[in-house]
Amino acid sequence: MMQPHPNQDSEVKLSKSSGDRSTLRSLVGRLNEKMQRDTLIQKTTDELRDDLNVDRVVIYYFYRQWEGQVTYESFSDPERSIYGCTGPDECFNGEYAALYLGGRVRAIADIEVEPINDCHRDFLRSLGVRANLAVPILNPAELWGLLIAHHCQEVRSWSESDIDMMKKAAATLANSPTIRDS
Repeated sequence: MMQPHPNQDSEVKLSKSSGDRSTLRSLVGRLNEKMQRDTLIQKTTDELRDDLNVDRVVIYYFYRQWEGQVTYESFSDPERSIYGCTGPDECFNGEYAALYLGGRVRAIADIEVEPINDCHRDFLRSLGVRANLAVPILNPAELWGLLIAHHCQEVRSWSESDIDMMKKAAATLANSPTIRDS
């Protein structure tokens, strides 16, 4: 019976160890990329909230058809967090999605007087929102999600510069690896 070469066993261990290190490096690399993307997105939402002087900025991601949830948020009051919140299906459907896919920007100065459907009004009320600004995040020819600013304390007339800032931020996010590669 042949005996294994004395170095053969250590070569196998070294090879396995190198494979483990390679897997670990790959895992750490993916975690670092995710952390960098998350940091970029969080920084973007934080800066928008400050620049627009609003109570909350969220990213609403569509994970299936028009079902989605808040995946990122920046807020002035932690007790008003809506992270993970999902919108009612009947409030957002393919008809609305087509409008946003076409570049629609929805600026609502006062949810109590704007001509919006009751479902949407009730949903915004439940979040404590008084004024709402939503712009699409497009990946490249599909609606990935919405970038939304909430003003909760009072009525808010959204300026052209507010809208332009949100559109630029949405375009920047759309070109980030997080969104482009999803």
